[in-house]
Amino acid sequence: MSRLARRLRTVDYFTLGFGTMVGVGWLVLMDDWLTRGGPAGVMLGFAIGGVVLLPIALVYGRLVRAIPDAGSEIAYTAGVFPPAASFATGWMMMLAYLIVCPWEAVAIGRLAAYLFPGLDRLELYRVAGTPVFLPRLGLGMTLTAAITLINYRGIRLSASFQKWMTFVLLAMFAAFLLASAGRGSLANFRPPFSHAGPISVLLVLQIVPYFMTGFESVPKCAEEASPGFRDQGFLKAMLLALAVAVVFYTTVAALIAYLQPWQGLASQRFATALAFERAFGSRRVVELLFLAALVSLVKVFNGNFVAASRLLFALGRRGLVDERFGRIHERTFVPSTAVLALGGATAAATFLGDAILVPITEVGSMASALGWLAACLAFFFLQPAPRDRALALAGTGVAALLILMKIAPMVPGHFTRAEWIALLVWSALGLAVRRRGPAQRAPQP
Repeated sequence: MSRLARRLRTVDYFTLGFGTMVGVGWLVLMDDWLTRGGPAGVMLGFAIGGVVLLPIALVYGRLVRAIPDAGSEIAYTAGVFPPAASFATGWMMMLAYLIVCPWEAVAIGRLAAYLFPGLDRLELYRVAGTPVFLPRLGLGMTLTAAITLINYRGIRLSASFQKWMTFVLLAMFAAFLLASAGRGSLANFRPPFSHAGPISVLLVLQIVPYFMTGFESVPKCAEEASPGFRDQGFLKAMLLALAVAVVFYTTVAALIAYLQPWQGLASQRFATALAFERAFGSRRVVELLFLAALVSLVKVFNGNFVAASRLLFALGRRGLVDERFGRIHERTFVPSTAVLALGGATAAATFLGDAILVPITEVGSMASALGWLAACLAFFFLQPAPRDRALALAGTGVAALLILMKIAPMVPGHFTRAEWIALLVWSALGLAVRRRGPAQRAPQP
């Protein structure tokens, strides 16, 4: 039986994990973040989120060493729960990654239209009252085709692309940080919160799973580790990706509030860009900022596409969906059918336009937390050692709380009708494509 190509090293796993987490939310949705929590609420929300996700990262680190399977959560739960639960876990986790892809395909048009307002013309139709313009749709489709082609050509090309984009972003971010010294004031942080302190942090914590989903993408490529790769590298890559992402998000929020009074930015489109433009008094710096965002956008698109395609491949290989999704290309050794299918699904969802941006954030948070919950529960039953079970319980508790924050009606910022509809549609699609026959065990890598 053909196997996936073994080409990845520790640095590739780090750039996959970090690159899958950090996209363009820091530019496109900063106004929403500030409205939710204010600068201190955003910083505390992401910092606390990173800390509470540590048990989940440690659980994944232990699981991937024991079960290095592209299915990740699918494989972990298969050893404990019935096939239906394994399928449901994989299907929901695939949503967490796949849902990011059309988000980025839509976001590229929104970014480009800020620099080139002429792109906001030739309106085709409206979704939920939001117009969809032909030039922006064309940009999204072009990006989707490019990412699909990169992944079809092989994991080495995809990993190299991911690595370069990640380090270019980090270098540009460091340059922006240094250039901003002395151009703002700490007085701009007042008031530190948009609501009462605990409420502000809670509202930000609700979206943290979506923007921090990615460190657990590392196990999805566990079968593609290069010969001689030491399995401790999986956990190292995940922990480093999680730490760098927390530093990135908290620093961006602090920098924006430092440059300009945040309350005047919270109601503005592209608050991050506006803060830099006012602080530097130059449109050129905004263009550079958007270039960094573009680099980040294609990187996070690629990382989530890789993770989603491996999950779909694993579902097909186990016979939980059509087995054709489990095919591996005989020359490039990539799950070619899964790659092409997800490219098509992303292109179709891109037609929904800007109306999908905020609801996708909410649904993605829920889907991620469900996957983490299932993985931690599986680890609890697979590991009899009391210390490991305590770690599993900690991760289970964190994931359960994140889920409750989205579904409990008494919690501010819970699911609205739009998010429930999106979740139900995805669940119904899963029921439609799931195969009813006995699931197969995947070959060991």
